[in-house]
Amino acid sequence: MKKWMVCCVSIGLVVSVLAGTPLFAGGRRAEVQGAQDTGAPVTIMVAAAASLRNAFEGEIIPQFQAVYPWITVEGTYDSSGKLQTQIEQGLEADVFMSAATTQMDNLVKGGLVRGDAVRPLLENKIVLIKSVGVSTVVTGFQDIIAAPVIALGDPASVPAGQYAQEIFTSLGTWDAVRAKASLGTNVTEVLNWVAEASAEVGVVYATDAVSSGKVEVLAEVPAGSLARPVIYPVAPVAASAHPEEAGLFIEFLASPQGLAVFAAYGFAAAP
Repeated sequence: MKKWMVCCVSIGLVVSVLAGTPLFAGGRRAEVQGAQDTGAPVTIMVAAAASLRNAFEGEIIPQFQAVYPWITVEGTYDSSGKLQTQIEQGLEADVFMSAATTQMDNLVKGGLVRGDAVRPLLENKIVLIKSVGVSTVVTGFQDIIAAPVIALGDPASVPAGQYAQEIFTSLGTWDAVRAKASLGTNVTEVLNWVAEASAEVGVVYATDAVSSGKVEVLAEVPAGSLARPVIYPVAPVAASAHPEEAGLFIEFLASPQGLAVFAAYGFAAAP
């Protein structure tokens, strides 16, 4: 009996000692830490304006997935108007980020995005561009009708085109500009037309001009020709199947790390 009791005590001491060793304790901590740092694999879809694609695909999404490796982010990029329509028609997006407030406001009115969840995140600028190495007599927005072909986003669905229409309407030249306009389905298409010299000049976002080595800025928007700044709002879609993960992605966009990436691509934080 004494031998049995001594054996049990010895085993208890060994277990107690091992439990206090760095090896055992470290192994337990590693297990708990791993449980905290990973979750069940989840895929979320982000519907974002075409002008955000370079920043999202180049750095934002890879950096986010490095922090949250169990969350896969898929992006779909197009004009904000088209994305709004797709969400209204049932696109299973988790996050929507538009290049203007109008499309976000429309989704709020339709009950597809909660108004209190909308965050104005970024600000952009509208600029007039031409192809590098191609000469033009156009010097700015005021004399743009001197160009034979003008590339614009379609105002029916492209925010950059809507801003362009507002600018030229304020200058009293919209009808003349519209007569010479080639209308793109999104701002990336407009950028490419000018880069390829299919159009002599075009109106895009400043960030698009920065992203291409094939175009150069002729002019910025004349003062007073836009009634409002170019704001990019972001929000989770109300019907998202993964609201927690959508929230994490939006918080990352608004973090110092996310805003630093956007700044490198020419965006400014929204005022």
